Order: sequence, then structure tokens, then C-alpha cells
Amino acid sequence: MKKADVVELFSRLRELNPHPTTELLYTTPFELLVAVVLSAQATDVGVNKATRKLFPVAHTPQAILDLGEDKLKRYINTIGLYNAKAKNVIALCRILVEQYGGEVPDNRAALEALPGVGRKTANVVLNTAFGHHTIAVDTHIFRVSNRTGLAPGKDVRAVEDKLEKVVPKEFKQDAHHWLILHGRYVCKARKPDCPQCVIHDLCRYKDKTPAA
Repeated sequence: MKKADVVELFSRLRELNPHPTTELLYTTPFELLVAVVLSAQATDVGVNKATRKLFPVAHTPQAILDLGEDKLKRYINTIGLYNAKAKNVIALCRILVEQYGGEVPDNRAALEALPGVGRKTANVVLNTAFGHHTIAVDTHIFRVSNRTGLAPGKDVRAVEDKLEKVVPKEFKQDAHHWLILHGRYVCKARKPDCPQCVIHDLCRYKDKTPAA
């Protein structure tokens, strides 16, 4: 995709949604971290239902440690893979308390060293909680980047690296959210809503959904 088209693409997404953010509910970097860990292979809606009950009871690393793994499971047992996620959340809370004074570290290496935290989760926390210009490539961003021709790549890291190069600096802070929301609600996996797409004419996708 030409540089001018990339600028136009993000300009239109920005006009549509000037202040995008995650749909996960949180009030602190720690709550965001836990929510993102819980969101692996789960929906934001499902995670929010669980954290609406969990966070009023325990919203700090020490509070979740005091809650304990078994009680934590009761709050998150509607989320897929909740047993493994509960174990990871307890383990990361212990590290945060013992090594970081209960605070979430503001750097990639420290975040990725936490149980249950991979590159994508670290990118989300760095971007959304700390304002870093990172782009976390999930299935939505991977699909949109390849379909549109914005940043084609064979795997998520290839797409992330390409996005880092092609997204202009003025859009980098919010690019992650714009692309996720576009993939979630417009450029959907099975049947993209091409007739309603604001970047329809810039998109390189050959099999566009025709207007009804």
C-alpha cells in the first residue's frame, strides 16, 4: 500500500473514532494486565463479566494473592482455560509483589518474563497503560493487515514488524485500537462488511462482499 494511502486509511479511521481504546474494563495498569491475560482465547465481553465481579473484591497483586488460587478460579471460571489462567495470575502477582513493589513494570523484558504474558500482551499493556507506540497483533489486526494490503505478513511478528515500518508516527499510539475495532466490527473473518467500510476504496482485498 502506498504511503499516501496509509495516511488516508488512518485519517479516515481517526475521523470515525478520534479516541479509540480497549474494550476491556480496567482502571489501573494492573487491572489491564490481568484482563489481557484472561482474554487469551476469550472474548472481551466474557472477560469483562468476570472482572466486574473480581476487581471490586481484589484489584491489586497482594489482594489477589490473599484471595488465593481456588477463590480466584470461582470468579473466572466462565472464561476458557481458567485453571491455567488462575495459576498464571497468581504467579505473576507474586512476582509483582516480590520484585516490583506491587507495580506493573513499564518495560517489555520485565513484562514478558511474567507468567502468562507474551509479546502481544506486553504490547497491549505498554500501549494502553503506558502510552508506548507498540502494536499488538491479534487475529483481527493480522487479518486486516493482510486483507487490506496495509502490512501483509505470514505470521503475527512479520505483520507487527511491517506495521512498525509503515504506520506514520502520528497514528502509532492509536493504530492498535483502530485496527482491532475495524477487524472486530467491519472487516470480520467470515463476511467482511465491505459496503459499509470507510476504507473500502483503499483496500486491496479482491473478494470484497458486494452490496446487497
